[in-house]
Amino acid sequence: MSVREGYELWRPNREKAQSKSTKAVVALVMIASAVLIAIIVIGGWERMQSPMVSIMSLAWAGLYVFFALLVLNWNRGVLPVGSALAVIMIIFAAVAAPGWFDRSKDGLNSPILPEDVVGFLIVVLIPVQILMVIVAMIGFNQEWQVEEERPIEGRRLAGEDDDEDEDDSK
Repeated sequence: MSVREGYELWRPNREKAQSKSTKAVVALVMIASAVLIAIIVIGGWERMQSPMVSIMSLAWAGLYVFFALLVLNWNRGVLPVGSALAVIMIIFAAVAAPGWFDRSKDGLNSPILPEDVVGFLIVVLIPVQILMVIVAMIGFNQEWQVEEERPIEGRRLAGEDDDEDEDDSK
């Protein structure tokens, strides 16, 4: 978008306290999700279905960190993608959690973290993902992308002088 001479682009929705707070919360929840996923994967690596599942999960965590960095730069385009990934992760976590609790029996080899701890972390991941969907959609609806032109250094817009001169003459 080209800007007229003497004007600058202004993003009014990015200056609101609510938008700044939402941006910070979205990034925090994405990073918390990535940390939880990484702990779960590393803690249960020995008992994962396959090494490829572990690698994909770590890549998923990496995506959340990357998305958090983009959100901190006011990129709202990743918010629906992050929400979609969170919904998929909710499904995976809901399916996986009972299996970890079932493995917590005598005679079975334990991974780095006890099975109950891994299962608990997976259960904790579900509400964190739900929170991510909620705050990401709130952020998406705040329209961070809206741009307006405004005069640089408080100059008047074209046509503003005429209206005020008429008001002063009355």
